[in-house]
Amino acid sequence: MNFPSELKYTKDHEWVKIDGDVATVGITDFAQRELGDIVYVDVNTIGETVEKEAVFGTVEAVKTVSDLFMPLSGEVLEVNKDIDSAPESVNSDPYGKGWMIKLKITNSSEVAGLLTADAYKALIGA
Repeated sequence: MNFPSELKYTKDHEWVKIDGDVATVGITDFAQRELGDIVYVDVNTIGETVEKEAVFGTVEAVKTVSDLFMPLSGEVLEVNKDIDSAPESVNSDPYGKGWMIKLKITNSSEVAGLLTADAYKALIGA
């Protein structure tokens, strides 16, 4: 499994790439493997400010539907439209083409609570 060290992680299996006050969010390689073949991603919170750990959407796999949790409080700026037509990119490229949302961080102090790659690997026993 792949866990890029430049990213931050959550206990709910989201990854976060921070660039200034904008964060790109997706699900981890571990999460996509656990879910199996992803067939649909539903995010309807664009333009909304969502609090940390609140649900911002769902990801649907062949056998299950899983909630997506905000890693940081912020306004959802953008949803990856490419995953509408190619949800399998979440499986094949979770840290690249399979990203889910971009958000404007509203509480930068929350960043300190995210996990490093090593801490996330320890959490999942990798």
